[in-house]
Amino acid sequence: MAKTRQVEMTSGNLLKNIVAFSIPLMLSGVLQLFYNAADLIVCSAFGEGNSTAAITSTNSLTSLIINLFMGLSVGSNVLMARCYGMGDKEKGQRVAYTAMIFAVVIGIFVGLFGFLFTGTFLKWMGTTSDVIADSTLYLKIYFAGLPFSMVYNFGASIMRATGDTKRPFAYLAIAGVANVLLNLVFVIVFKMNVAGVALATITAQAISATLVVVSMCKNKGFFHFHLKEAKFHLQEAKEIAQIGLPAGVQGVLFSISNVLIQSSVNSLGTQVVDGNGASHSLEGFVYTVMNSIAQACVAFVSANYGAGNKQRINKIVKLCSALVVVVSLAMGGIILLFHKQLLALYVKSDEAIEAGTMRLFVILLTYFIFGLHDVFAFAMRGMGHSTKPMIVSLCGICGLRLVWIFFVFPLPQFNNLLGIVVSYPITWIVSTTVQFVLMTYVYKKLKLQRPESVQIS
Repeated sequence: MAKTRQVEMTSGNLLKNIVAFSIPLMLSGVLQLFYNAADLIVCSAFGEGNSTAAITSTNSLTSLIINLFMGLSVGSNVLMARCYGMGDKEKGQRVAYTAMIFAVVIGIFVGLFGFLFTGTFLKWMGTTSDVIADSTLYLKIYFAGLPFSMVYNFGASIMRATGDTKRPFAYLAIAGVANVLLNLVFVIVFKMNVAGVALATITAQAISATLVVVSMCKNKGFFHFHLKEAKFHLQEAKEIAQIGLPAGVQGVLFSISNVLIQSSVNSLGTQVVDGNGASHSLEGFVYTVMNSIAQACVAFVSANYGAGNKQRINKIVKLCSALVVVVSLAMGGIILLFHKQLLALYVKSDEAIEAGTMRLFVILLTYFIFGLHDVFAFAMRGMGHSTKPMIVSLCGICGLRLVWIFFVFPLPQFNNLLGIVVSYPITWIVSTTVQFVLMTYVYKKLKLQRPESVQIS
């Protein structure tokens, strides 16, 4: 029964298996974005005041606080996939328990931290006075439910590492339907505005977290999970942190630059904030598909690293790179073709739509570059190198963006939304080039030995 849910990563047709692995991930990400978009659309249509801007102005802050710790779920995924490739069930079991304990502890800690200090952070970001009260309320509720989000994401990463991407997607779909329905009830019926959207979100996260935990407890495949037997294993925790923390730090560095960018966008007025947020939401559909391919890359590379199959790793990276370019340009083209209609779902003013249109064209025509950046960085993590891609991102993307915001954006000719947005493709080109060169070097130096026996069930 368990085998039918799993995609084989160390044998079989690579293209077919990567696509089969990626599609549920893509659908999961797209569903999450649909639900986030539904939050904005419901608030835009039925909310009060500047509720849409109140939600979009929080995006970069939530990413900043969460990304560091979500990197540990990447570490869990890589380590579990490596155990799967080696056929080491005992170690895989220890990884599963340790990862889920991490999820609970981190969720409570970060949730409490965010709840207490969200107002202060929003003020530091220069959030405008007409939205800061609603933004603060939205974030406080959001962070109160963060443990549920952590449990789902860590649990899903463990399941996906063994080739099971279908069940996490199904659970997210169920939770997402509940999210949309609750949005409508809380906002339209009970007039709760942004508080209703936030409550709907954390309720949906609680549903998905519960379903994942129940599924892990019933799992009969590569690992099982019993709450009474859950134990924190220090060695596995160190290995998860060694792989995951650099990934988390990289996410934080991206988010720091995005916080500064959001602060700069906030200085341009509410209508520009609305248009920028609407564009960002639409771009997310393209990014989540590219990121799903990158996640497939790290899982497949990690499994074949454990199985000692170097040539297969090379083929995985090439296939994932090609897939990223194709899906990015195809999806981006569709969004650009209908950009006015799509932006109008989020915002109503001509100024906001104009701002969103400009950003969409700059980002979507070059987004594949960033997709390649993720594939190369994730491939290195799968090959046991997590710090190197972090350093490249620190210098090539975050560092350059900070220089841009502090020295270029203040210039009169760049002191507008276009002056901010063009920094994205410029930094992507630099960082992706370096990631590719470094990944090639890591691969050439890679020396692998096949385990004496690989038994995967």
